[in-house]
Amino acid sequence: MTATFVVPAPVTAFMAAYDAQDEDALRACCTEDLHYEDALTPAPLDGIDAFLVHARAAWTAFPDGRLQATGPAPMTGQLLAAPCKLVATHRGALGPVPATDRFFVAHAVLYCELDHEGRRLWRMRAFYDVYGAGIQLGALPKAGTAGQRALMVLQGFGMARR
Repeated sequence: MTATFVVPAPVTAFMAAYDAQDEDALRACCTEDLHYEDALTPAPLDGIDAFLVHARAAWTAFPDGRLQATGPAPMTGQLLAAPCKLVATHRGALGPVPATDRFFVAHAVLYCELDHEGRRLWRMRAFYDVYGAGIQLGALPKAGTAGQRALMVLQGFGMARR
């Protein structure tokens, strides 16, 4: 049984363009002055060109990556929250992390604001579990393991003050 969700057209267009790695389609569904941020952007990205640089890096690291809606995207005026997941295999380097060839699923919520006409994405912020993705990729230790405790000690947690 397949669930049907109501997802606004700009988000559906964005997900389809992202999955197809179609820069022209992304330009069509986003404003030129798009404001984007997520856990892997060191600062907010201003403009569609800056976002496309970020997207290209993701497409290199996850060439089979696809966004899938996981629920309805309720809207209030020009604002919406779109639950989704990124399903991908890590086949290329992502910053300092070399390719792991591991499959992972990162659940996310895209908080979006549409342009004044309600047709294109103007502001976007993606929230997802970076630590959970890191565990799936083998880059971070699982919760409750000796590896996680060692990492916490290295970060300064659990050490007695002198």
